Amino acid sequence: MNKKSLLKDKVKHIDITSFDSTVIIDSMRDMSFTSRDTARAADILKMMVADKECTVILTLAGSTSAAGCMQLYSDMIKYKMVDAVVATGASIVDMDFFEALGFSHYKGSPQVDDKLLRSLYVDRIYDTYIDEEQLQVCDATVKEIADSLPGGAYSSRRFIKEMGKYLTKNAKKKGSLIQTAYENDVPIFCPAFSDSSAGFGLVMHQEQKQNDYVTIDSVKDFRELTEIKVRSDISGLFMIGGGVPKNFAQDTVVCAEMLGKEVEMHKYAVQITVADARDGACSSSTLKEACSWGKVDTVYEQMVYAEATTVVPMIVSYVYHSKVWNDRAPRQWSKIF
Repeated sequence: MNKKSLLKDKVKHIDITSFDSTVIIDSMRDMSFTSRDTARAADILKMMVADKECTVILTLAGSTSAAGCMQLYSDMIKYKMVDAVVATGASIVDMDFFEALGFSHYKGSPQVDDKLLRSLYVDRIYDTYIDEEQLQVCDATVKEIADSLPGGAYSSRRFIKEMGKYLTKNAKKKGSLIQTAYENDVPIFCPAFSDSSAGFGLVMHQEQKQNDYVTIDSVKDFRELTEIKVRSDISGLFMIGGGVPKNFAQDTVVCAEMLGKEVEMHKYAVQITVADARDGACSSSTLKEACSWGKVDTVYEQMVYAEATTVVPMIVSYVYHSKVWNDRAPRQWSKIF
């Protein structure tokens, strides 16, 4: 077993425009358990997109982008279903930016010898492989972008915009989430930006620059995302996984109130997760619980306890084929900064 034999079968990203899941979702609506929850989640996402006053925020945690949902998220922006993104750094940099540079994720196995993978410089995400040497090119490219900017504190949204600008000239694979967001004025926030390949690139940048260097200010992220919430009378959350992105997006309501702004709770909310609520963690805390904090209203909310790659393509395909996005005006929130 060598590196070439391990990295041969590429993960192919699902195209939600190529199939219509309407029949499946309509059937699930009359079923029970997770099927009915999935159908209701699809209905709520459709309501968000159809509501012309609603700002839709997509939050991403976990590795679904590497697992085959990368094009799906980009298409949500392309087809005006998303107005802002809050994600982990890994989702944006190690997965999306990585593939935009021309690299790939590969189908693997969780039963493989991980010491062998380490000796071959192959990284594993459950049953998915990444070439570590290619990932280091991603790190170095982040450093290159940082080196080209004046020193100072940047929000991750501002820095990712520069990444999108870079991709318009240098992308080997067009249509990435970062590039599509850049071209459609959709802001992307990564409040834990350095917890990714970006962190390695920025550390190398700061080590070389010493004093006049770029740094990422997560407080600026919070202020900017809160400003979007303040300007959005109605908002909805479509959350894949939980963690920092989920809580960050929900907390904008509380932050706005702390600033003396009168805002409504997020009107719509869907969360796809496999996390157990009993440990009290943010990833698993229910949307009803979030209501007690003043974050999410409970009229149009739905938890779906499922592994996201199994249900998100059906939900988004259903909304895409409903065409409710057709005459939806893009919010273009990046333009306010």
